[in-house]
Amino acid sequence: MSSACKVSGLAARGLLLAAAAACAIAPIAAQAQDAQTKSIAAEAPAGPPPGLSESVAAIVNDNIISTYDLAQRMRLLIATSGVQPTQQNLPQFQREALVSLVDERLQIQELRHQEKTQKFEIVATDKDVDEELAEMARGNNMTLDQFAGMLKSQGVYGSLREQVRAQTSWQRWIRGRYGSRLRIGEDQITAVQQQVAAAANKAQFQVSEVFIDAARVGGMEQAQQGAAQLVAQMQQGAPFAAVARQFSASPTAATGGDAGWVSAGEMAPAVDQALAQMRPGQLSQPIPVRDGVYIVYLRDKRSGGGVTLVHLKQAAVALPAGADAAQLEAARAKLEALRPAITSCDNLEAAAAKADGVVAGDLGEAEIKDLAPAFREAAETLKPGELSAPIRTSAGLHLVAVCAKRAGGTEPVARDQIETRLFAQQLSMVSKRYMRDLRNSATIETR
Repeated sequence: MSSACKVSGLAARGLLLAAAAACAIAPIAAQAQDAQTKSIAAEAPAGPPPGLSESVAAIVNDNIISTYDLAQRMRLLIATSGVQPTQQNLPQFQREALVSLVDERLQIQELRHQEKTQKFEIVATDKDVDEELAEMARGNNMTLDQFAGMLKSQGVYGSLREQVRAQTSWQRWIRGRYGSRLRIGEDQITAVQQQVAAAANKAQFQVSEVFIDAARVGGMEQAQQGAAQLVAQMQQGAPFAAVARQFSASPTAATGGDAGWVSAGEMAPAVDQALAQMRPGQLSQPIPVRDGVYIVYLRDKRSGGGVTLVHLKQAAVALPAGADAAQLEAARAKLEALRPAITSCDNLEAAAAKADGVVAGDLGEAEIKDLAPAFREAAETLKPGELSAPIRTSAGLHLVAVCAKRAGGTEPVARDQIETRLFAQQLSMVSKRYMRDLRNSATIETR
């Protein structure tokens, strides 16, 4: 079984390919379904043999994709996905290779056109490509020369360079042209925060996904067949992340299919239903949805519940358990005088420091049910940012501030993380629409 190589730094850049350095390209079955598939599947040298004529695999706006280009891209897919080539999945490799080559030609053609219009360089230079390959090499503990030598010996160096060139250039163009126009509103961030809070009481699933887009691969039947073949290969050991990077049409392909923690209702109903029946560590069968087919891998699962975590701070006056009424009233008056100066958790300590005999402290985060009875009622009834009336305990008299409150089982998501995620999603949608328009307006002929 061939295996995919280590990827380092590619997710952050959004590249959808794994490094091919340490991968051995498995021998492809000599018995192919037809003569054309045989010629593509066979082990090919690094360059076209002398005297061997190439035929045309596709024409994209008068730009030819040769059968040699197609064969090399198939070899690259095999090397980077970890999927063992068989008679059954060779057509899938061929289809995926051709689709990716067509998309890359459309991208480069569009960028060349924009270069003429915009009067500046957009397409990645050889130096830019070398920098990306050097990063891949470092991720596989190799020098660039060693990495390039390995790729050349496997006959995929040229194809990988062109894939990197197209992806790097396209991402740079999309971000540069549209990134400054995208605005993530406070209402969008608040909506995500509310969704996270609402999902806390539901069962949650840590999921990796592969999505096969039916429109991209030629129809629902092809999508289901391809998904079934990928499931079979992953059951035999093909790495899920490597398969996702090369075959998934979801934006999560860039991170190996990692969709993170999701709750019921966030994915398609058929996927939700499948996840509810799965155990951690289990791979699903193909799940048809409206526009394609999902494969999901359930990495972990956690139950929702009514557990609530609260973060408290206090300002207190120490009093013995047997303090008399006068001592208690003096402490109460001191805390009541302090209350107007405490406007939030952020200034509680500073305000308390100015009051003689008052000590402030951060009580940290705890489950409400685990709090001392005297504090529990305040934690349950107060909202974040609110301050309690003085509370008597055996240690003294306390003002308790609720700094934050959240459902157990979920980690608070920082605002900038939400904003970054929404920005990436919007940029991905822009890129998809752009590519859809390019395909619709192009003249594409496959042979």
